[in-house]
Amino acid sequence: MKRKLRINGHSHLLPYPEEIPQFMKDKEIFWVDEERKFMLQKNWRRPVTDSSFFLKEKLEWMERFEIDHAVVLNLSQLYGNGLRVEEMKKALRFQNDFNAKVQHDHPSKFTCGFVVHPGFVQSALWEIERCVEELDMRLLCLPTHYMDTIGTWRCIFDEENEPIFEMASKYNLAVEIHPYDGEKFINLENTAWRFHLIWMLAQCADAYHFLTLNGYPDKFPNMRVCFAHGGQLAQINLGRRIQGFDGRPDLFKGKTHPRKSVGHKNIFFDTLVHDTGSLKLLVENQKPRQIIMGLDDPYPLGEMENEPQSSYPGKILDLAVDRNIITPEQYDDIWENNVIKWLCGDDKAEEEKLLNRILS
Repeated sequence: MKRKLRINGHSHLLPYPEEIPQFMKDKEIFWVDEERKFMLQKNWRRPVTDSSFFLKEKLEWMERFEIDHAVVLNLSQLYGNGLRVEEMKKALRFQNDFNAKVQHDHPSKFTCGFVVHPGFVQSALWEIERCVEELDMRLLCLPTHYMDTIGTWRCIFDEENEPIFEMASKYNLAVEIHPYDGEKFINLENTAWRFHLIWMLAQCADAYHFLTLNGYPDKFPNMRVCFAHGGQLAQINLGRRIQGFDGRPDLFKGKTHPRKSVGHKNIFFDTLVHDTGSLKLLVENQKPRQIIMGLDDPYPLGEMENEPQSSYPGKILDLAVDRNIITPEQYDDIWENNVIKWLCGDDKAEEEKLLNRILS
């Protein structure tokens, strides 16, 4: 009997300090200090809370917790919002080349994503083409919100970005939607970690709102979107959106009813919702087949070893089986088949290629 794989669909990786180009430190775009204790940007720094932020230590961490393969997203600090155009292009190109090298050098362990800035659509299309055609990458990472060329903040599923989604569908890409930069456009004091604990969830709910209203899951049928952190607020917000759509049809002319996208085969959510009550709501709303394992490691809000919470990678899903929220078969699918379905869709050749990489 074939052993079930454990694939983590939401992981992050830092370059070692010496791998980061000097211009990124000189321009204060992003760097890591020599002691590997902090990641830094202009007027910002964050502690490196676990050694598995780095490649060698990540591989050891994965082996310790029997994780066969990880999907590495881009670093949220490198969405490029607010940077000068040429600096942004160079920074994002570094991120994409770094992730491509990780995937190329460790094909059995990592599938890596690439990032583009949607404020510059034509440049984004060129970079998608480069990453797919030259670097053999199949996962497009996008922020929930971005700053356009005149400084206005927009939702990623703005109609101006349809050429990006059209190309993603053409290339049969998986897409990851991840929130960041809320403090730059939500006019509240940055205190008590509010933008990570509260507003990130609202950002994902907002992006889900426009993805579904615009009917993109059907309009771009070969693009499969996954929302980080379980799209957690979008789950509890679903009934309100349905009532609003029905109660004020004048505000939604030409839009798609929210019900049509519930459980849609092209919309996925990861498991990073922190408690079984939230996971149960996700399962009931979207069905288990649309849920993928997502640990968000090694951030402190990820599912890591945590003594105060008696936590470990995969604990929430283990509890979900114990509490009959999901079956053992659904558990296996969330760790393996659903992640593969998100990454490959119905392309059997691409699925076989991915499995051969993992099992090689």
